[in-house]
Amino acid sequence: MPRTVAVVGGGISGLAACYHLARAPHPPKVVLLEAGGRLGGWLQSTRTEDGTVFEHGPRGVRPGGAAGADTLHMVSELGLEPLVLPVAADHPASRHRFLYANGALHRMPSGLGGLLRAVPPFSRALIWSAVRDLMAPMGTEPDESIHSFARRRFGAEVADVAVDSLCRGVFAGDCRQLSVRSCFPALFRAERTRRSVLLGLAMGEGRPRGATSALVLRAREERWTQWALRGGMQTLPEAIAAFLRPRGAELLCHAELQRLRLRHDGTWQVLTLPDSTITADHVISALPAAALARALPPEAQPLAQQLTHIPAVTVAVVNLQYRGVTLPVTGFGHLVPSSEDEALLGIVYDSVAFPQHDGSGSPSVRLTVMLGGSWFQRSFGEPTAAPPAVLLQRAQRAVREQLGVMGTPVRSVVRVQQSCIPQYTLGHWQRMERIGRWVEEQRLPLSLIGASYSGVSVNDCIASAKAAVGRLLGG
Repeated sequence: MPRTVAVVGGGISGLAACYHLARAPHPPKVVLLEAGGRLGGWLQSTRTEDGTVFEHGPRGVRPGGAAGADTLHMVSELGLEPLVLPVAADHPASRHRFLYANGALHRMPSGLGGLLRAVPPFSRALIWSAVRDLMAPMGTEPDESIHSFARRRFGAEVADVAVDSLCRGVFAGDCRQLSVRSCFPALFRAERTRRSVLLGLAMGEGRPRGATSALVLRAREERWTQWALRGGMQTLPEAIAAFLRPRGAELLCHAELQRLRLRHDGTWQVLTLPDSTITADHVISALPAAALARALPPEAQPLAQQLTHIPAVTVAVVNLQYRGVTLPVTGFGHLVPSSEDEALLGIVYDSVAFPQHDGSGSPSVRLTVMLGGSWFQRSFGEPTAAPPAVLLQRAQRAVREQLGVMGTPVRSVVRVQQSCIPQYTLGHWQRMERIGRWVEEQRLPLSLIGASYSGVSVNDCIASAKAAVGRLLGG
């Protein structure tokens, strides 16, 4: 077992790794290095004096699957259960999702009635897309773009409108560049095992359901579709940090990784700015792939070369709060296909899912407008130079034109989240295999966790951290 573990990157992945290290029966010394001035990474919440909460990153977490259960279990262990804000399956935010296409807002079809008749923006009933999937031959390529996969199995319209929008909402990415095998592995496996995506999903995979706790059981019984926390999602990393400090973990902010050097005895010399050096038996990197690549020593250049081929996109997150207005529809929010407006990814109706974050005072409507992604530079130029006023104006115009929300917001926050969402492009699975094989062959005391590798959601990041710690400690 390593005596000292350096965890590089203080986002939710790095914090989760520290959490599981600290909970080991015989925990090693843990040193967390974070380049910025705060912990939590993309889990960022702004809290105002009247109780309003704005999320600048993830605003809700799905409870489903083994990873979702494990996250909820950790929330219970941290004593956060009283702060959980659940959204059940019968809530409007769960039942109603919209697309903005052809200059109008359309509710996504649901239920049998929505499948049997043509519902705009689709020109024909979606039942025909389901029939196509049941009859289409199984793909033979080892990987495929999400758009190609969806077009082949469900038809051009579903691929161009629904799937295009979905990828913009989840990955802020272009479905014509993203890998279905890596981004939606369940869909890929469903086709390969059952010859039909819909049939494969319906039959399930029979995988373990993850940890069990009272909160996990409650989420299943009440059929939650997502949950958040009072005070915002930043509450989670704050609670993990509060758990770690009295247990001897060193949590160092303003400690940017400059260089990793492998010593003759097999330990790491970790150089950080400003001019600090730490010796560690093992390094867990929760950094974006490109950032780690820049810090690797010359002898690890084969690894660095693979890491540099995992890109990430920038998203402008614009939070708006209005008073004296109403939304034309009630639901989670709406997405926008790239054919409609490249720059505008979608708008989340935050007040619908989590009215507890609206604050005190007169009723308000909170919205989050997401801009850019794979189209950021083409739409707004270099992320470092994009004027916040331009992004705010663009967001207000979208809200005005697509939701009919007029006037000036009483509050607004603009955050340009640079390189915040990794893009699993075609061949990502092969890159991951090469990376894992090289680290294993070289017996490198290095673990890679976080959104760059095997899932971009909060659950995925926490799961990758837990798995890496388990492998390291032999659990």
